[in-house]
Amino acid sequence: MNKEIIVYTSGTWDLFHVGHLNILEKSAKLGDKLIVGVSTDELIMDYKGIPPIIPFEQRFKIIESIKWVYKAVKQEILTEIRQLKELNVDIVTIGDDWKNKYLEGLEWIKKQPRKKVVYIPYTGQISTTSIKRNIIKNSYEIIFSELSREVEHMEEWKKKQAQEKKRNN
Repeated sequence: MNKEIIVYTSGTWDLFHVGHLNILEKSAKLGDKLIVGVSTDELIMDYKGIPPIIPFEQRFKIIESIKWVYKAVKQEILTEIRQLKELNVDIVTIGDDWKNKYLEGLEWIKKQPRKKVVYIPYTGQISTTSIKRNIIKNSYEIIFSELSREVEHMEEWKKKQAQEKKRNN
């Protein structure tokens, strides 16, 4: 009987987008079971210096609901060796934007027999950072649109109140 191939990938998964979906799908195709680490809010603050937009519990729920994901796990340390050992991981996948960056867990797994790291090509034109920048760039339009909807809603409410008052008189 052949051993199941366990694939592990991890990330922040904030403002979930098609690039995230691509890495999960490509990772799942490399083995039998895909385990996905979801970084805690504290870990994200430590290495990015800013909190995620979507809280950990919600990001975790999104990841565990994706069809390719066998299991989601909390990630408190980036690609932690202890966690890779406990999960009996055979392949770690990571975006190719991490290719020349040091992560202790990646270096450890590269040295293990019959285990490997696979760098998944970065999905061009999309990232959580680009989404955040787009929101900031369009913030005036977003706020104006929201205020316009509120004013429109208030005007409709006033009309209904006036109609009700007429009916009651």
